[in-house]
Amino acid sequence: METIKRQSLIAQVTEQLRAEIASGRWTVGQRIPTEPALCEMTGTARNTVREAVQSLVHAGLLERRQGSGTYVIATDEQEVVFTDFFAGARRRDLMELREALEVTAAGLAARRRDADDVRALRDAQEIRNRVWADVVDADAAVETDTRLHRAIVAASHNEVYLEFYDSLLPALRQSVAQQGVVGGPSYSDLHDAVVEAVIDGDEVAARDAARDLLVGVAEFD
Repeated sequence: METIKRQSLIAQVTEQLRAEIASGRWTVGQRIPTEPALCEMTGTARNTVREAVQSLVHAGLLERRQGSGTYVIATDEQEVVFTDFFAGARRRDLMELREALEVTAAGLAARRRDADDVRALRDAQEIRNRVWADVVDADAAVETDTRLHRAIVAASHNEVYLEFYDSLLPALRQSVAQQGVVGGPSYSDLHDAVVEAVIDGDEVAARDAARDLLVGVAEFD
């Protein structure tokens, strides 16, 4: 009976954590609270929290990153299946899909960005440029790159685009990592061009810059 009760408690905590993800309080790409913080939030012991987190890791919603923490990588199991499909796609196909999505999103972002978007873009731009100036941590470089791209899509204020883009993020991270981040080109000037055009509200320049960025990355590969 004790085992049954314990498993039931783990299941309850797992559902609590799942609800945080499903509600959007923990977004894709965000690091979740530490184990001690989760223990305090749920009122349970560390072993219970650890097993609940591991359950969501196995489900594909969370990812442990050594030395960094645990991050949200999907919002539900259906998205995981979707992600697995993109992860197995050819890089050329993925880049063509990114062009169709990101170029349009950049133009919309230039038209619709607000003050909050501008702050988020500047923050993501500054962090990416700092990390990519001299890459020593490949995981951090990949994370800052995808964060900036997501911020541009978010600034489009098209919820369907953003939800679809979030489903692509794991495959995008893998794609960026495969380029050989450490010792490779930073593409900071190309990223800066997109950000500046979006902030300036120049739709044509934003679309052109987004296209130039993806072409530049594809050519290096």
